Amino acid sequence: MTTTAAEKTFHLTSVLAAMQLTDSAIPTGAFSHSLGFETYLDDGRIHDEESFREWIGMFINQQLTFTDALAIRLIYHAEDFDEIVAVDNLTTAQALPRQVRQAGITMGKRLLTIGTESFPGPWQKRYRTAVDEGEMHAHQACVWAVLARSTGLDEDTAVAQHLLATAISLTQNAVRAVPLGQNAGQRVIRHAHDTVLQAVEHSRSLSLDDLGAIAPGLEIAQMRHERQRSRMFMS
Repeated sequence: MTTTAAEKTFHLTSVLAAMQLTDSAIPTGAFSHSLGFETYLDDGRIHDEESFREWIGMFINQQLTFTDALAIRLIYHAEDFDEIVAVDNLTTAQALPRQVRQAGITMGKRLLTIGTESFPGPWQKRYRTAVDEGEMHAHQACVWAVLARSTGLDEDTAVAQHLLATAISLTQNAVRAVPLGQNAGQRVIRHAHDTVLQAVEHSRSLSLDDLGAIAPGLEIAQMRHERQRSRMFMS
């Protein structure tokens, strides 16, 4: 089937929107969060490129697959806005560590503001109103799913973009905190591509009942971070 010029332009427009909204320089505050790896750093379990690469792989396979990736898919399959509200609230509630839960909301609200201003649409406006009125929380993955869906980005790409963007942000933070060299950081990110692809495939088979099925050890480490004696990151 031949792709028309209009279809090519629409696809590129969606890709450009995704590149902007998942860029590591977007001011959502992601540079302030380790999402738990600083606890592993404090314990000495993360100390070099190899140990951080192992951690980020675990984080993608566990938390990102069973929360963010699944939430994005649920938003894509939502038939009305009430379903989006339910997914947003459930995704927020399943984040047991307080700092991680708050990080998802804080970054989500910033992304919602940026997305609504840059890519205005009826669902974005309704989302903004619902958050302002306390009807929902604006979890980052859910906000991204609404924005990605409204720009015409396909579901698998939306999942992959978000997961890799999260891995990149965390790796950039690890470059400063471990520390890692810049080239080492790029090697970690490249290695994460394969894990992201696995997570995209795995998340296709998940259902609402799987939301939040995360290894407790990771959640415990994220809870412990709040009481660390010294730390660089907010979560």
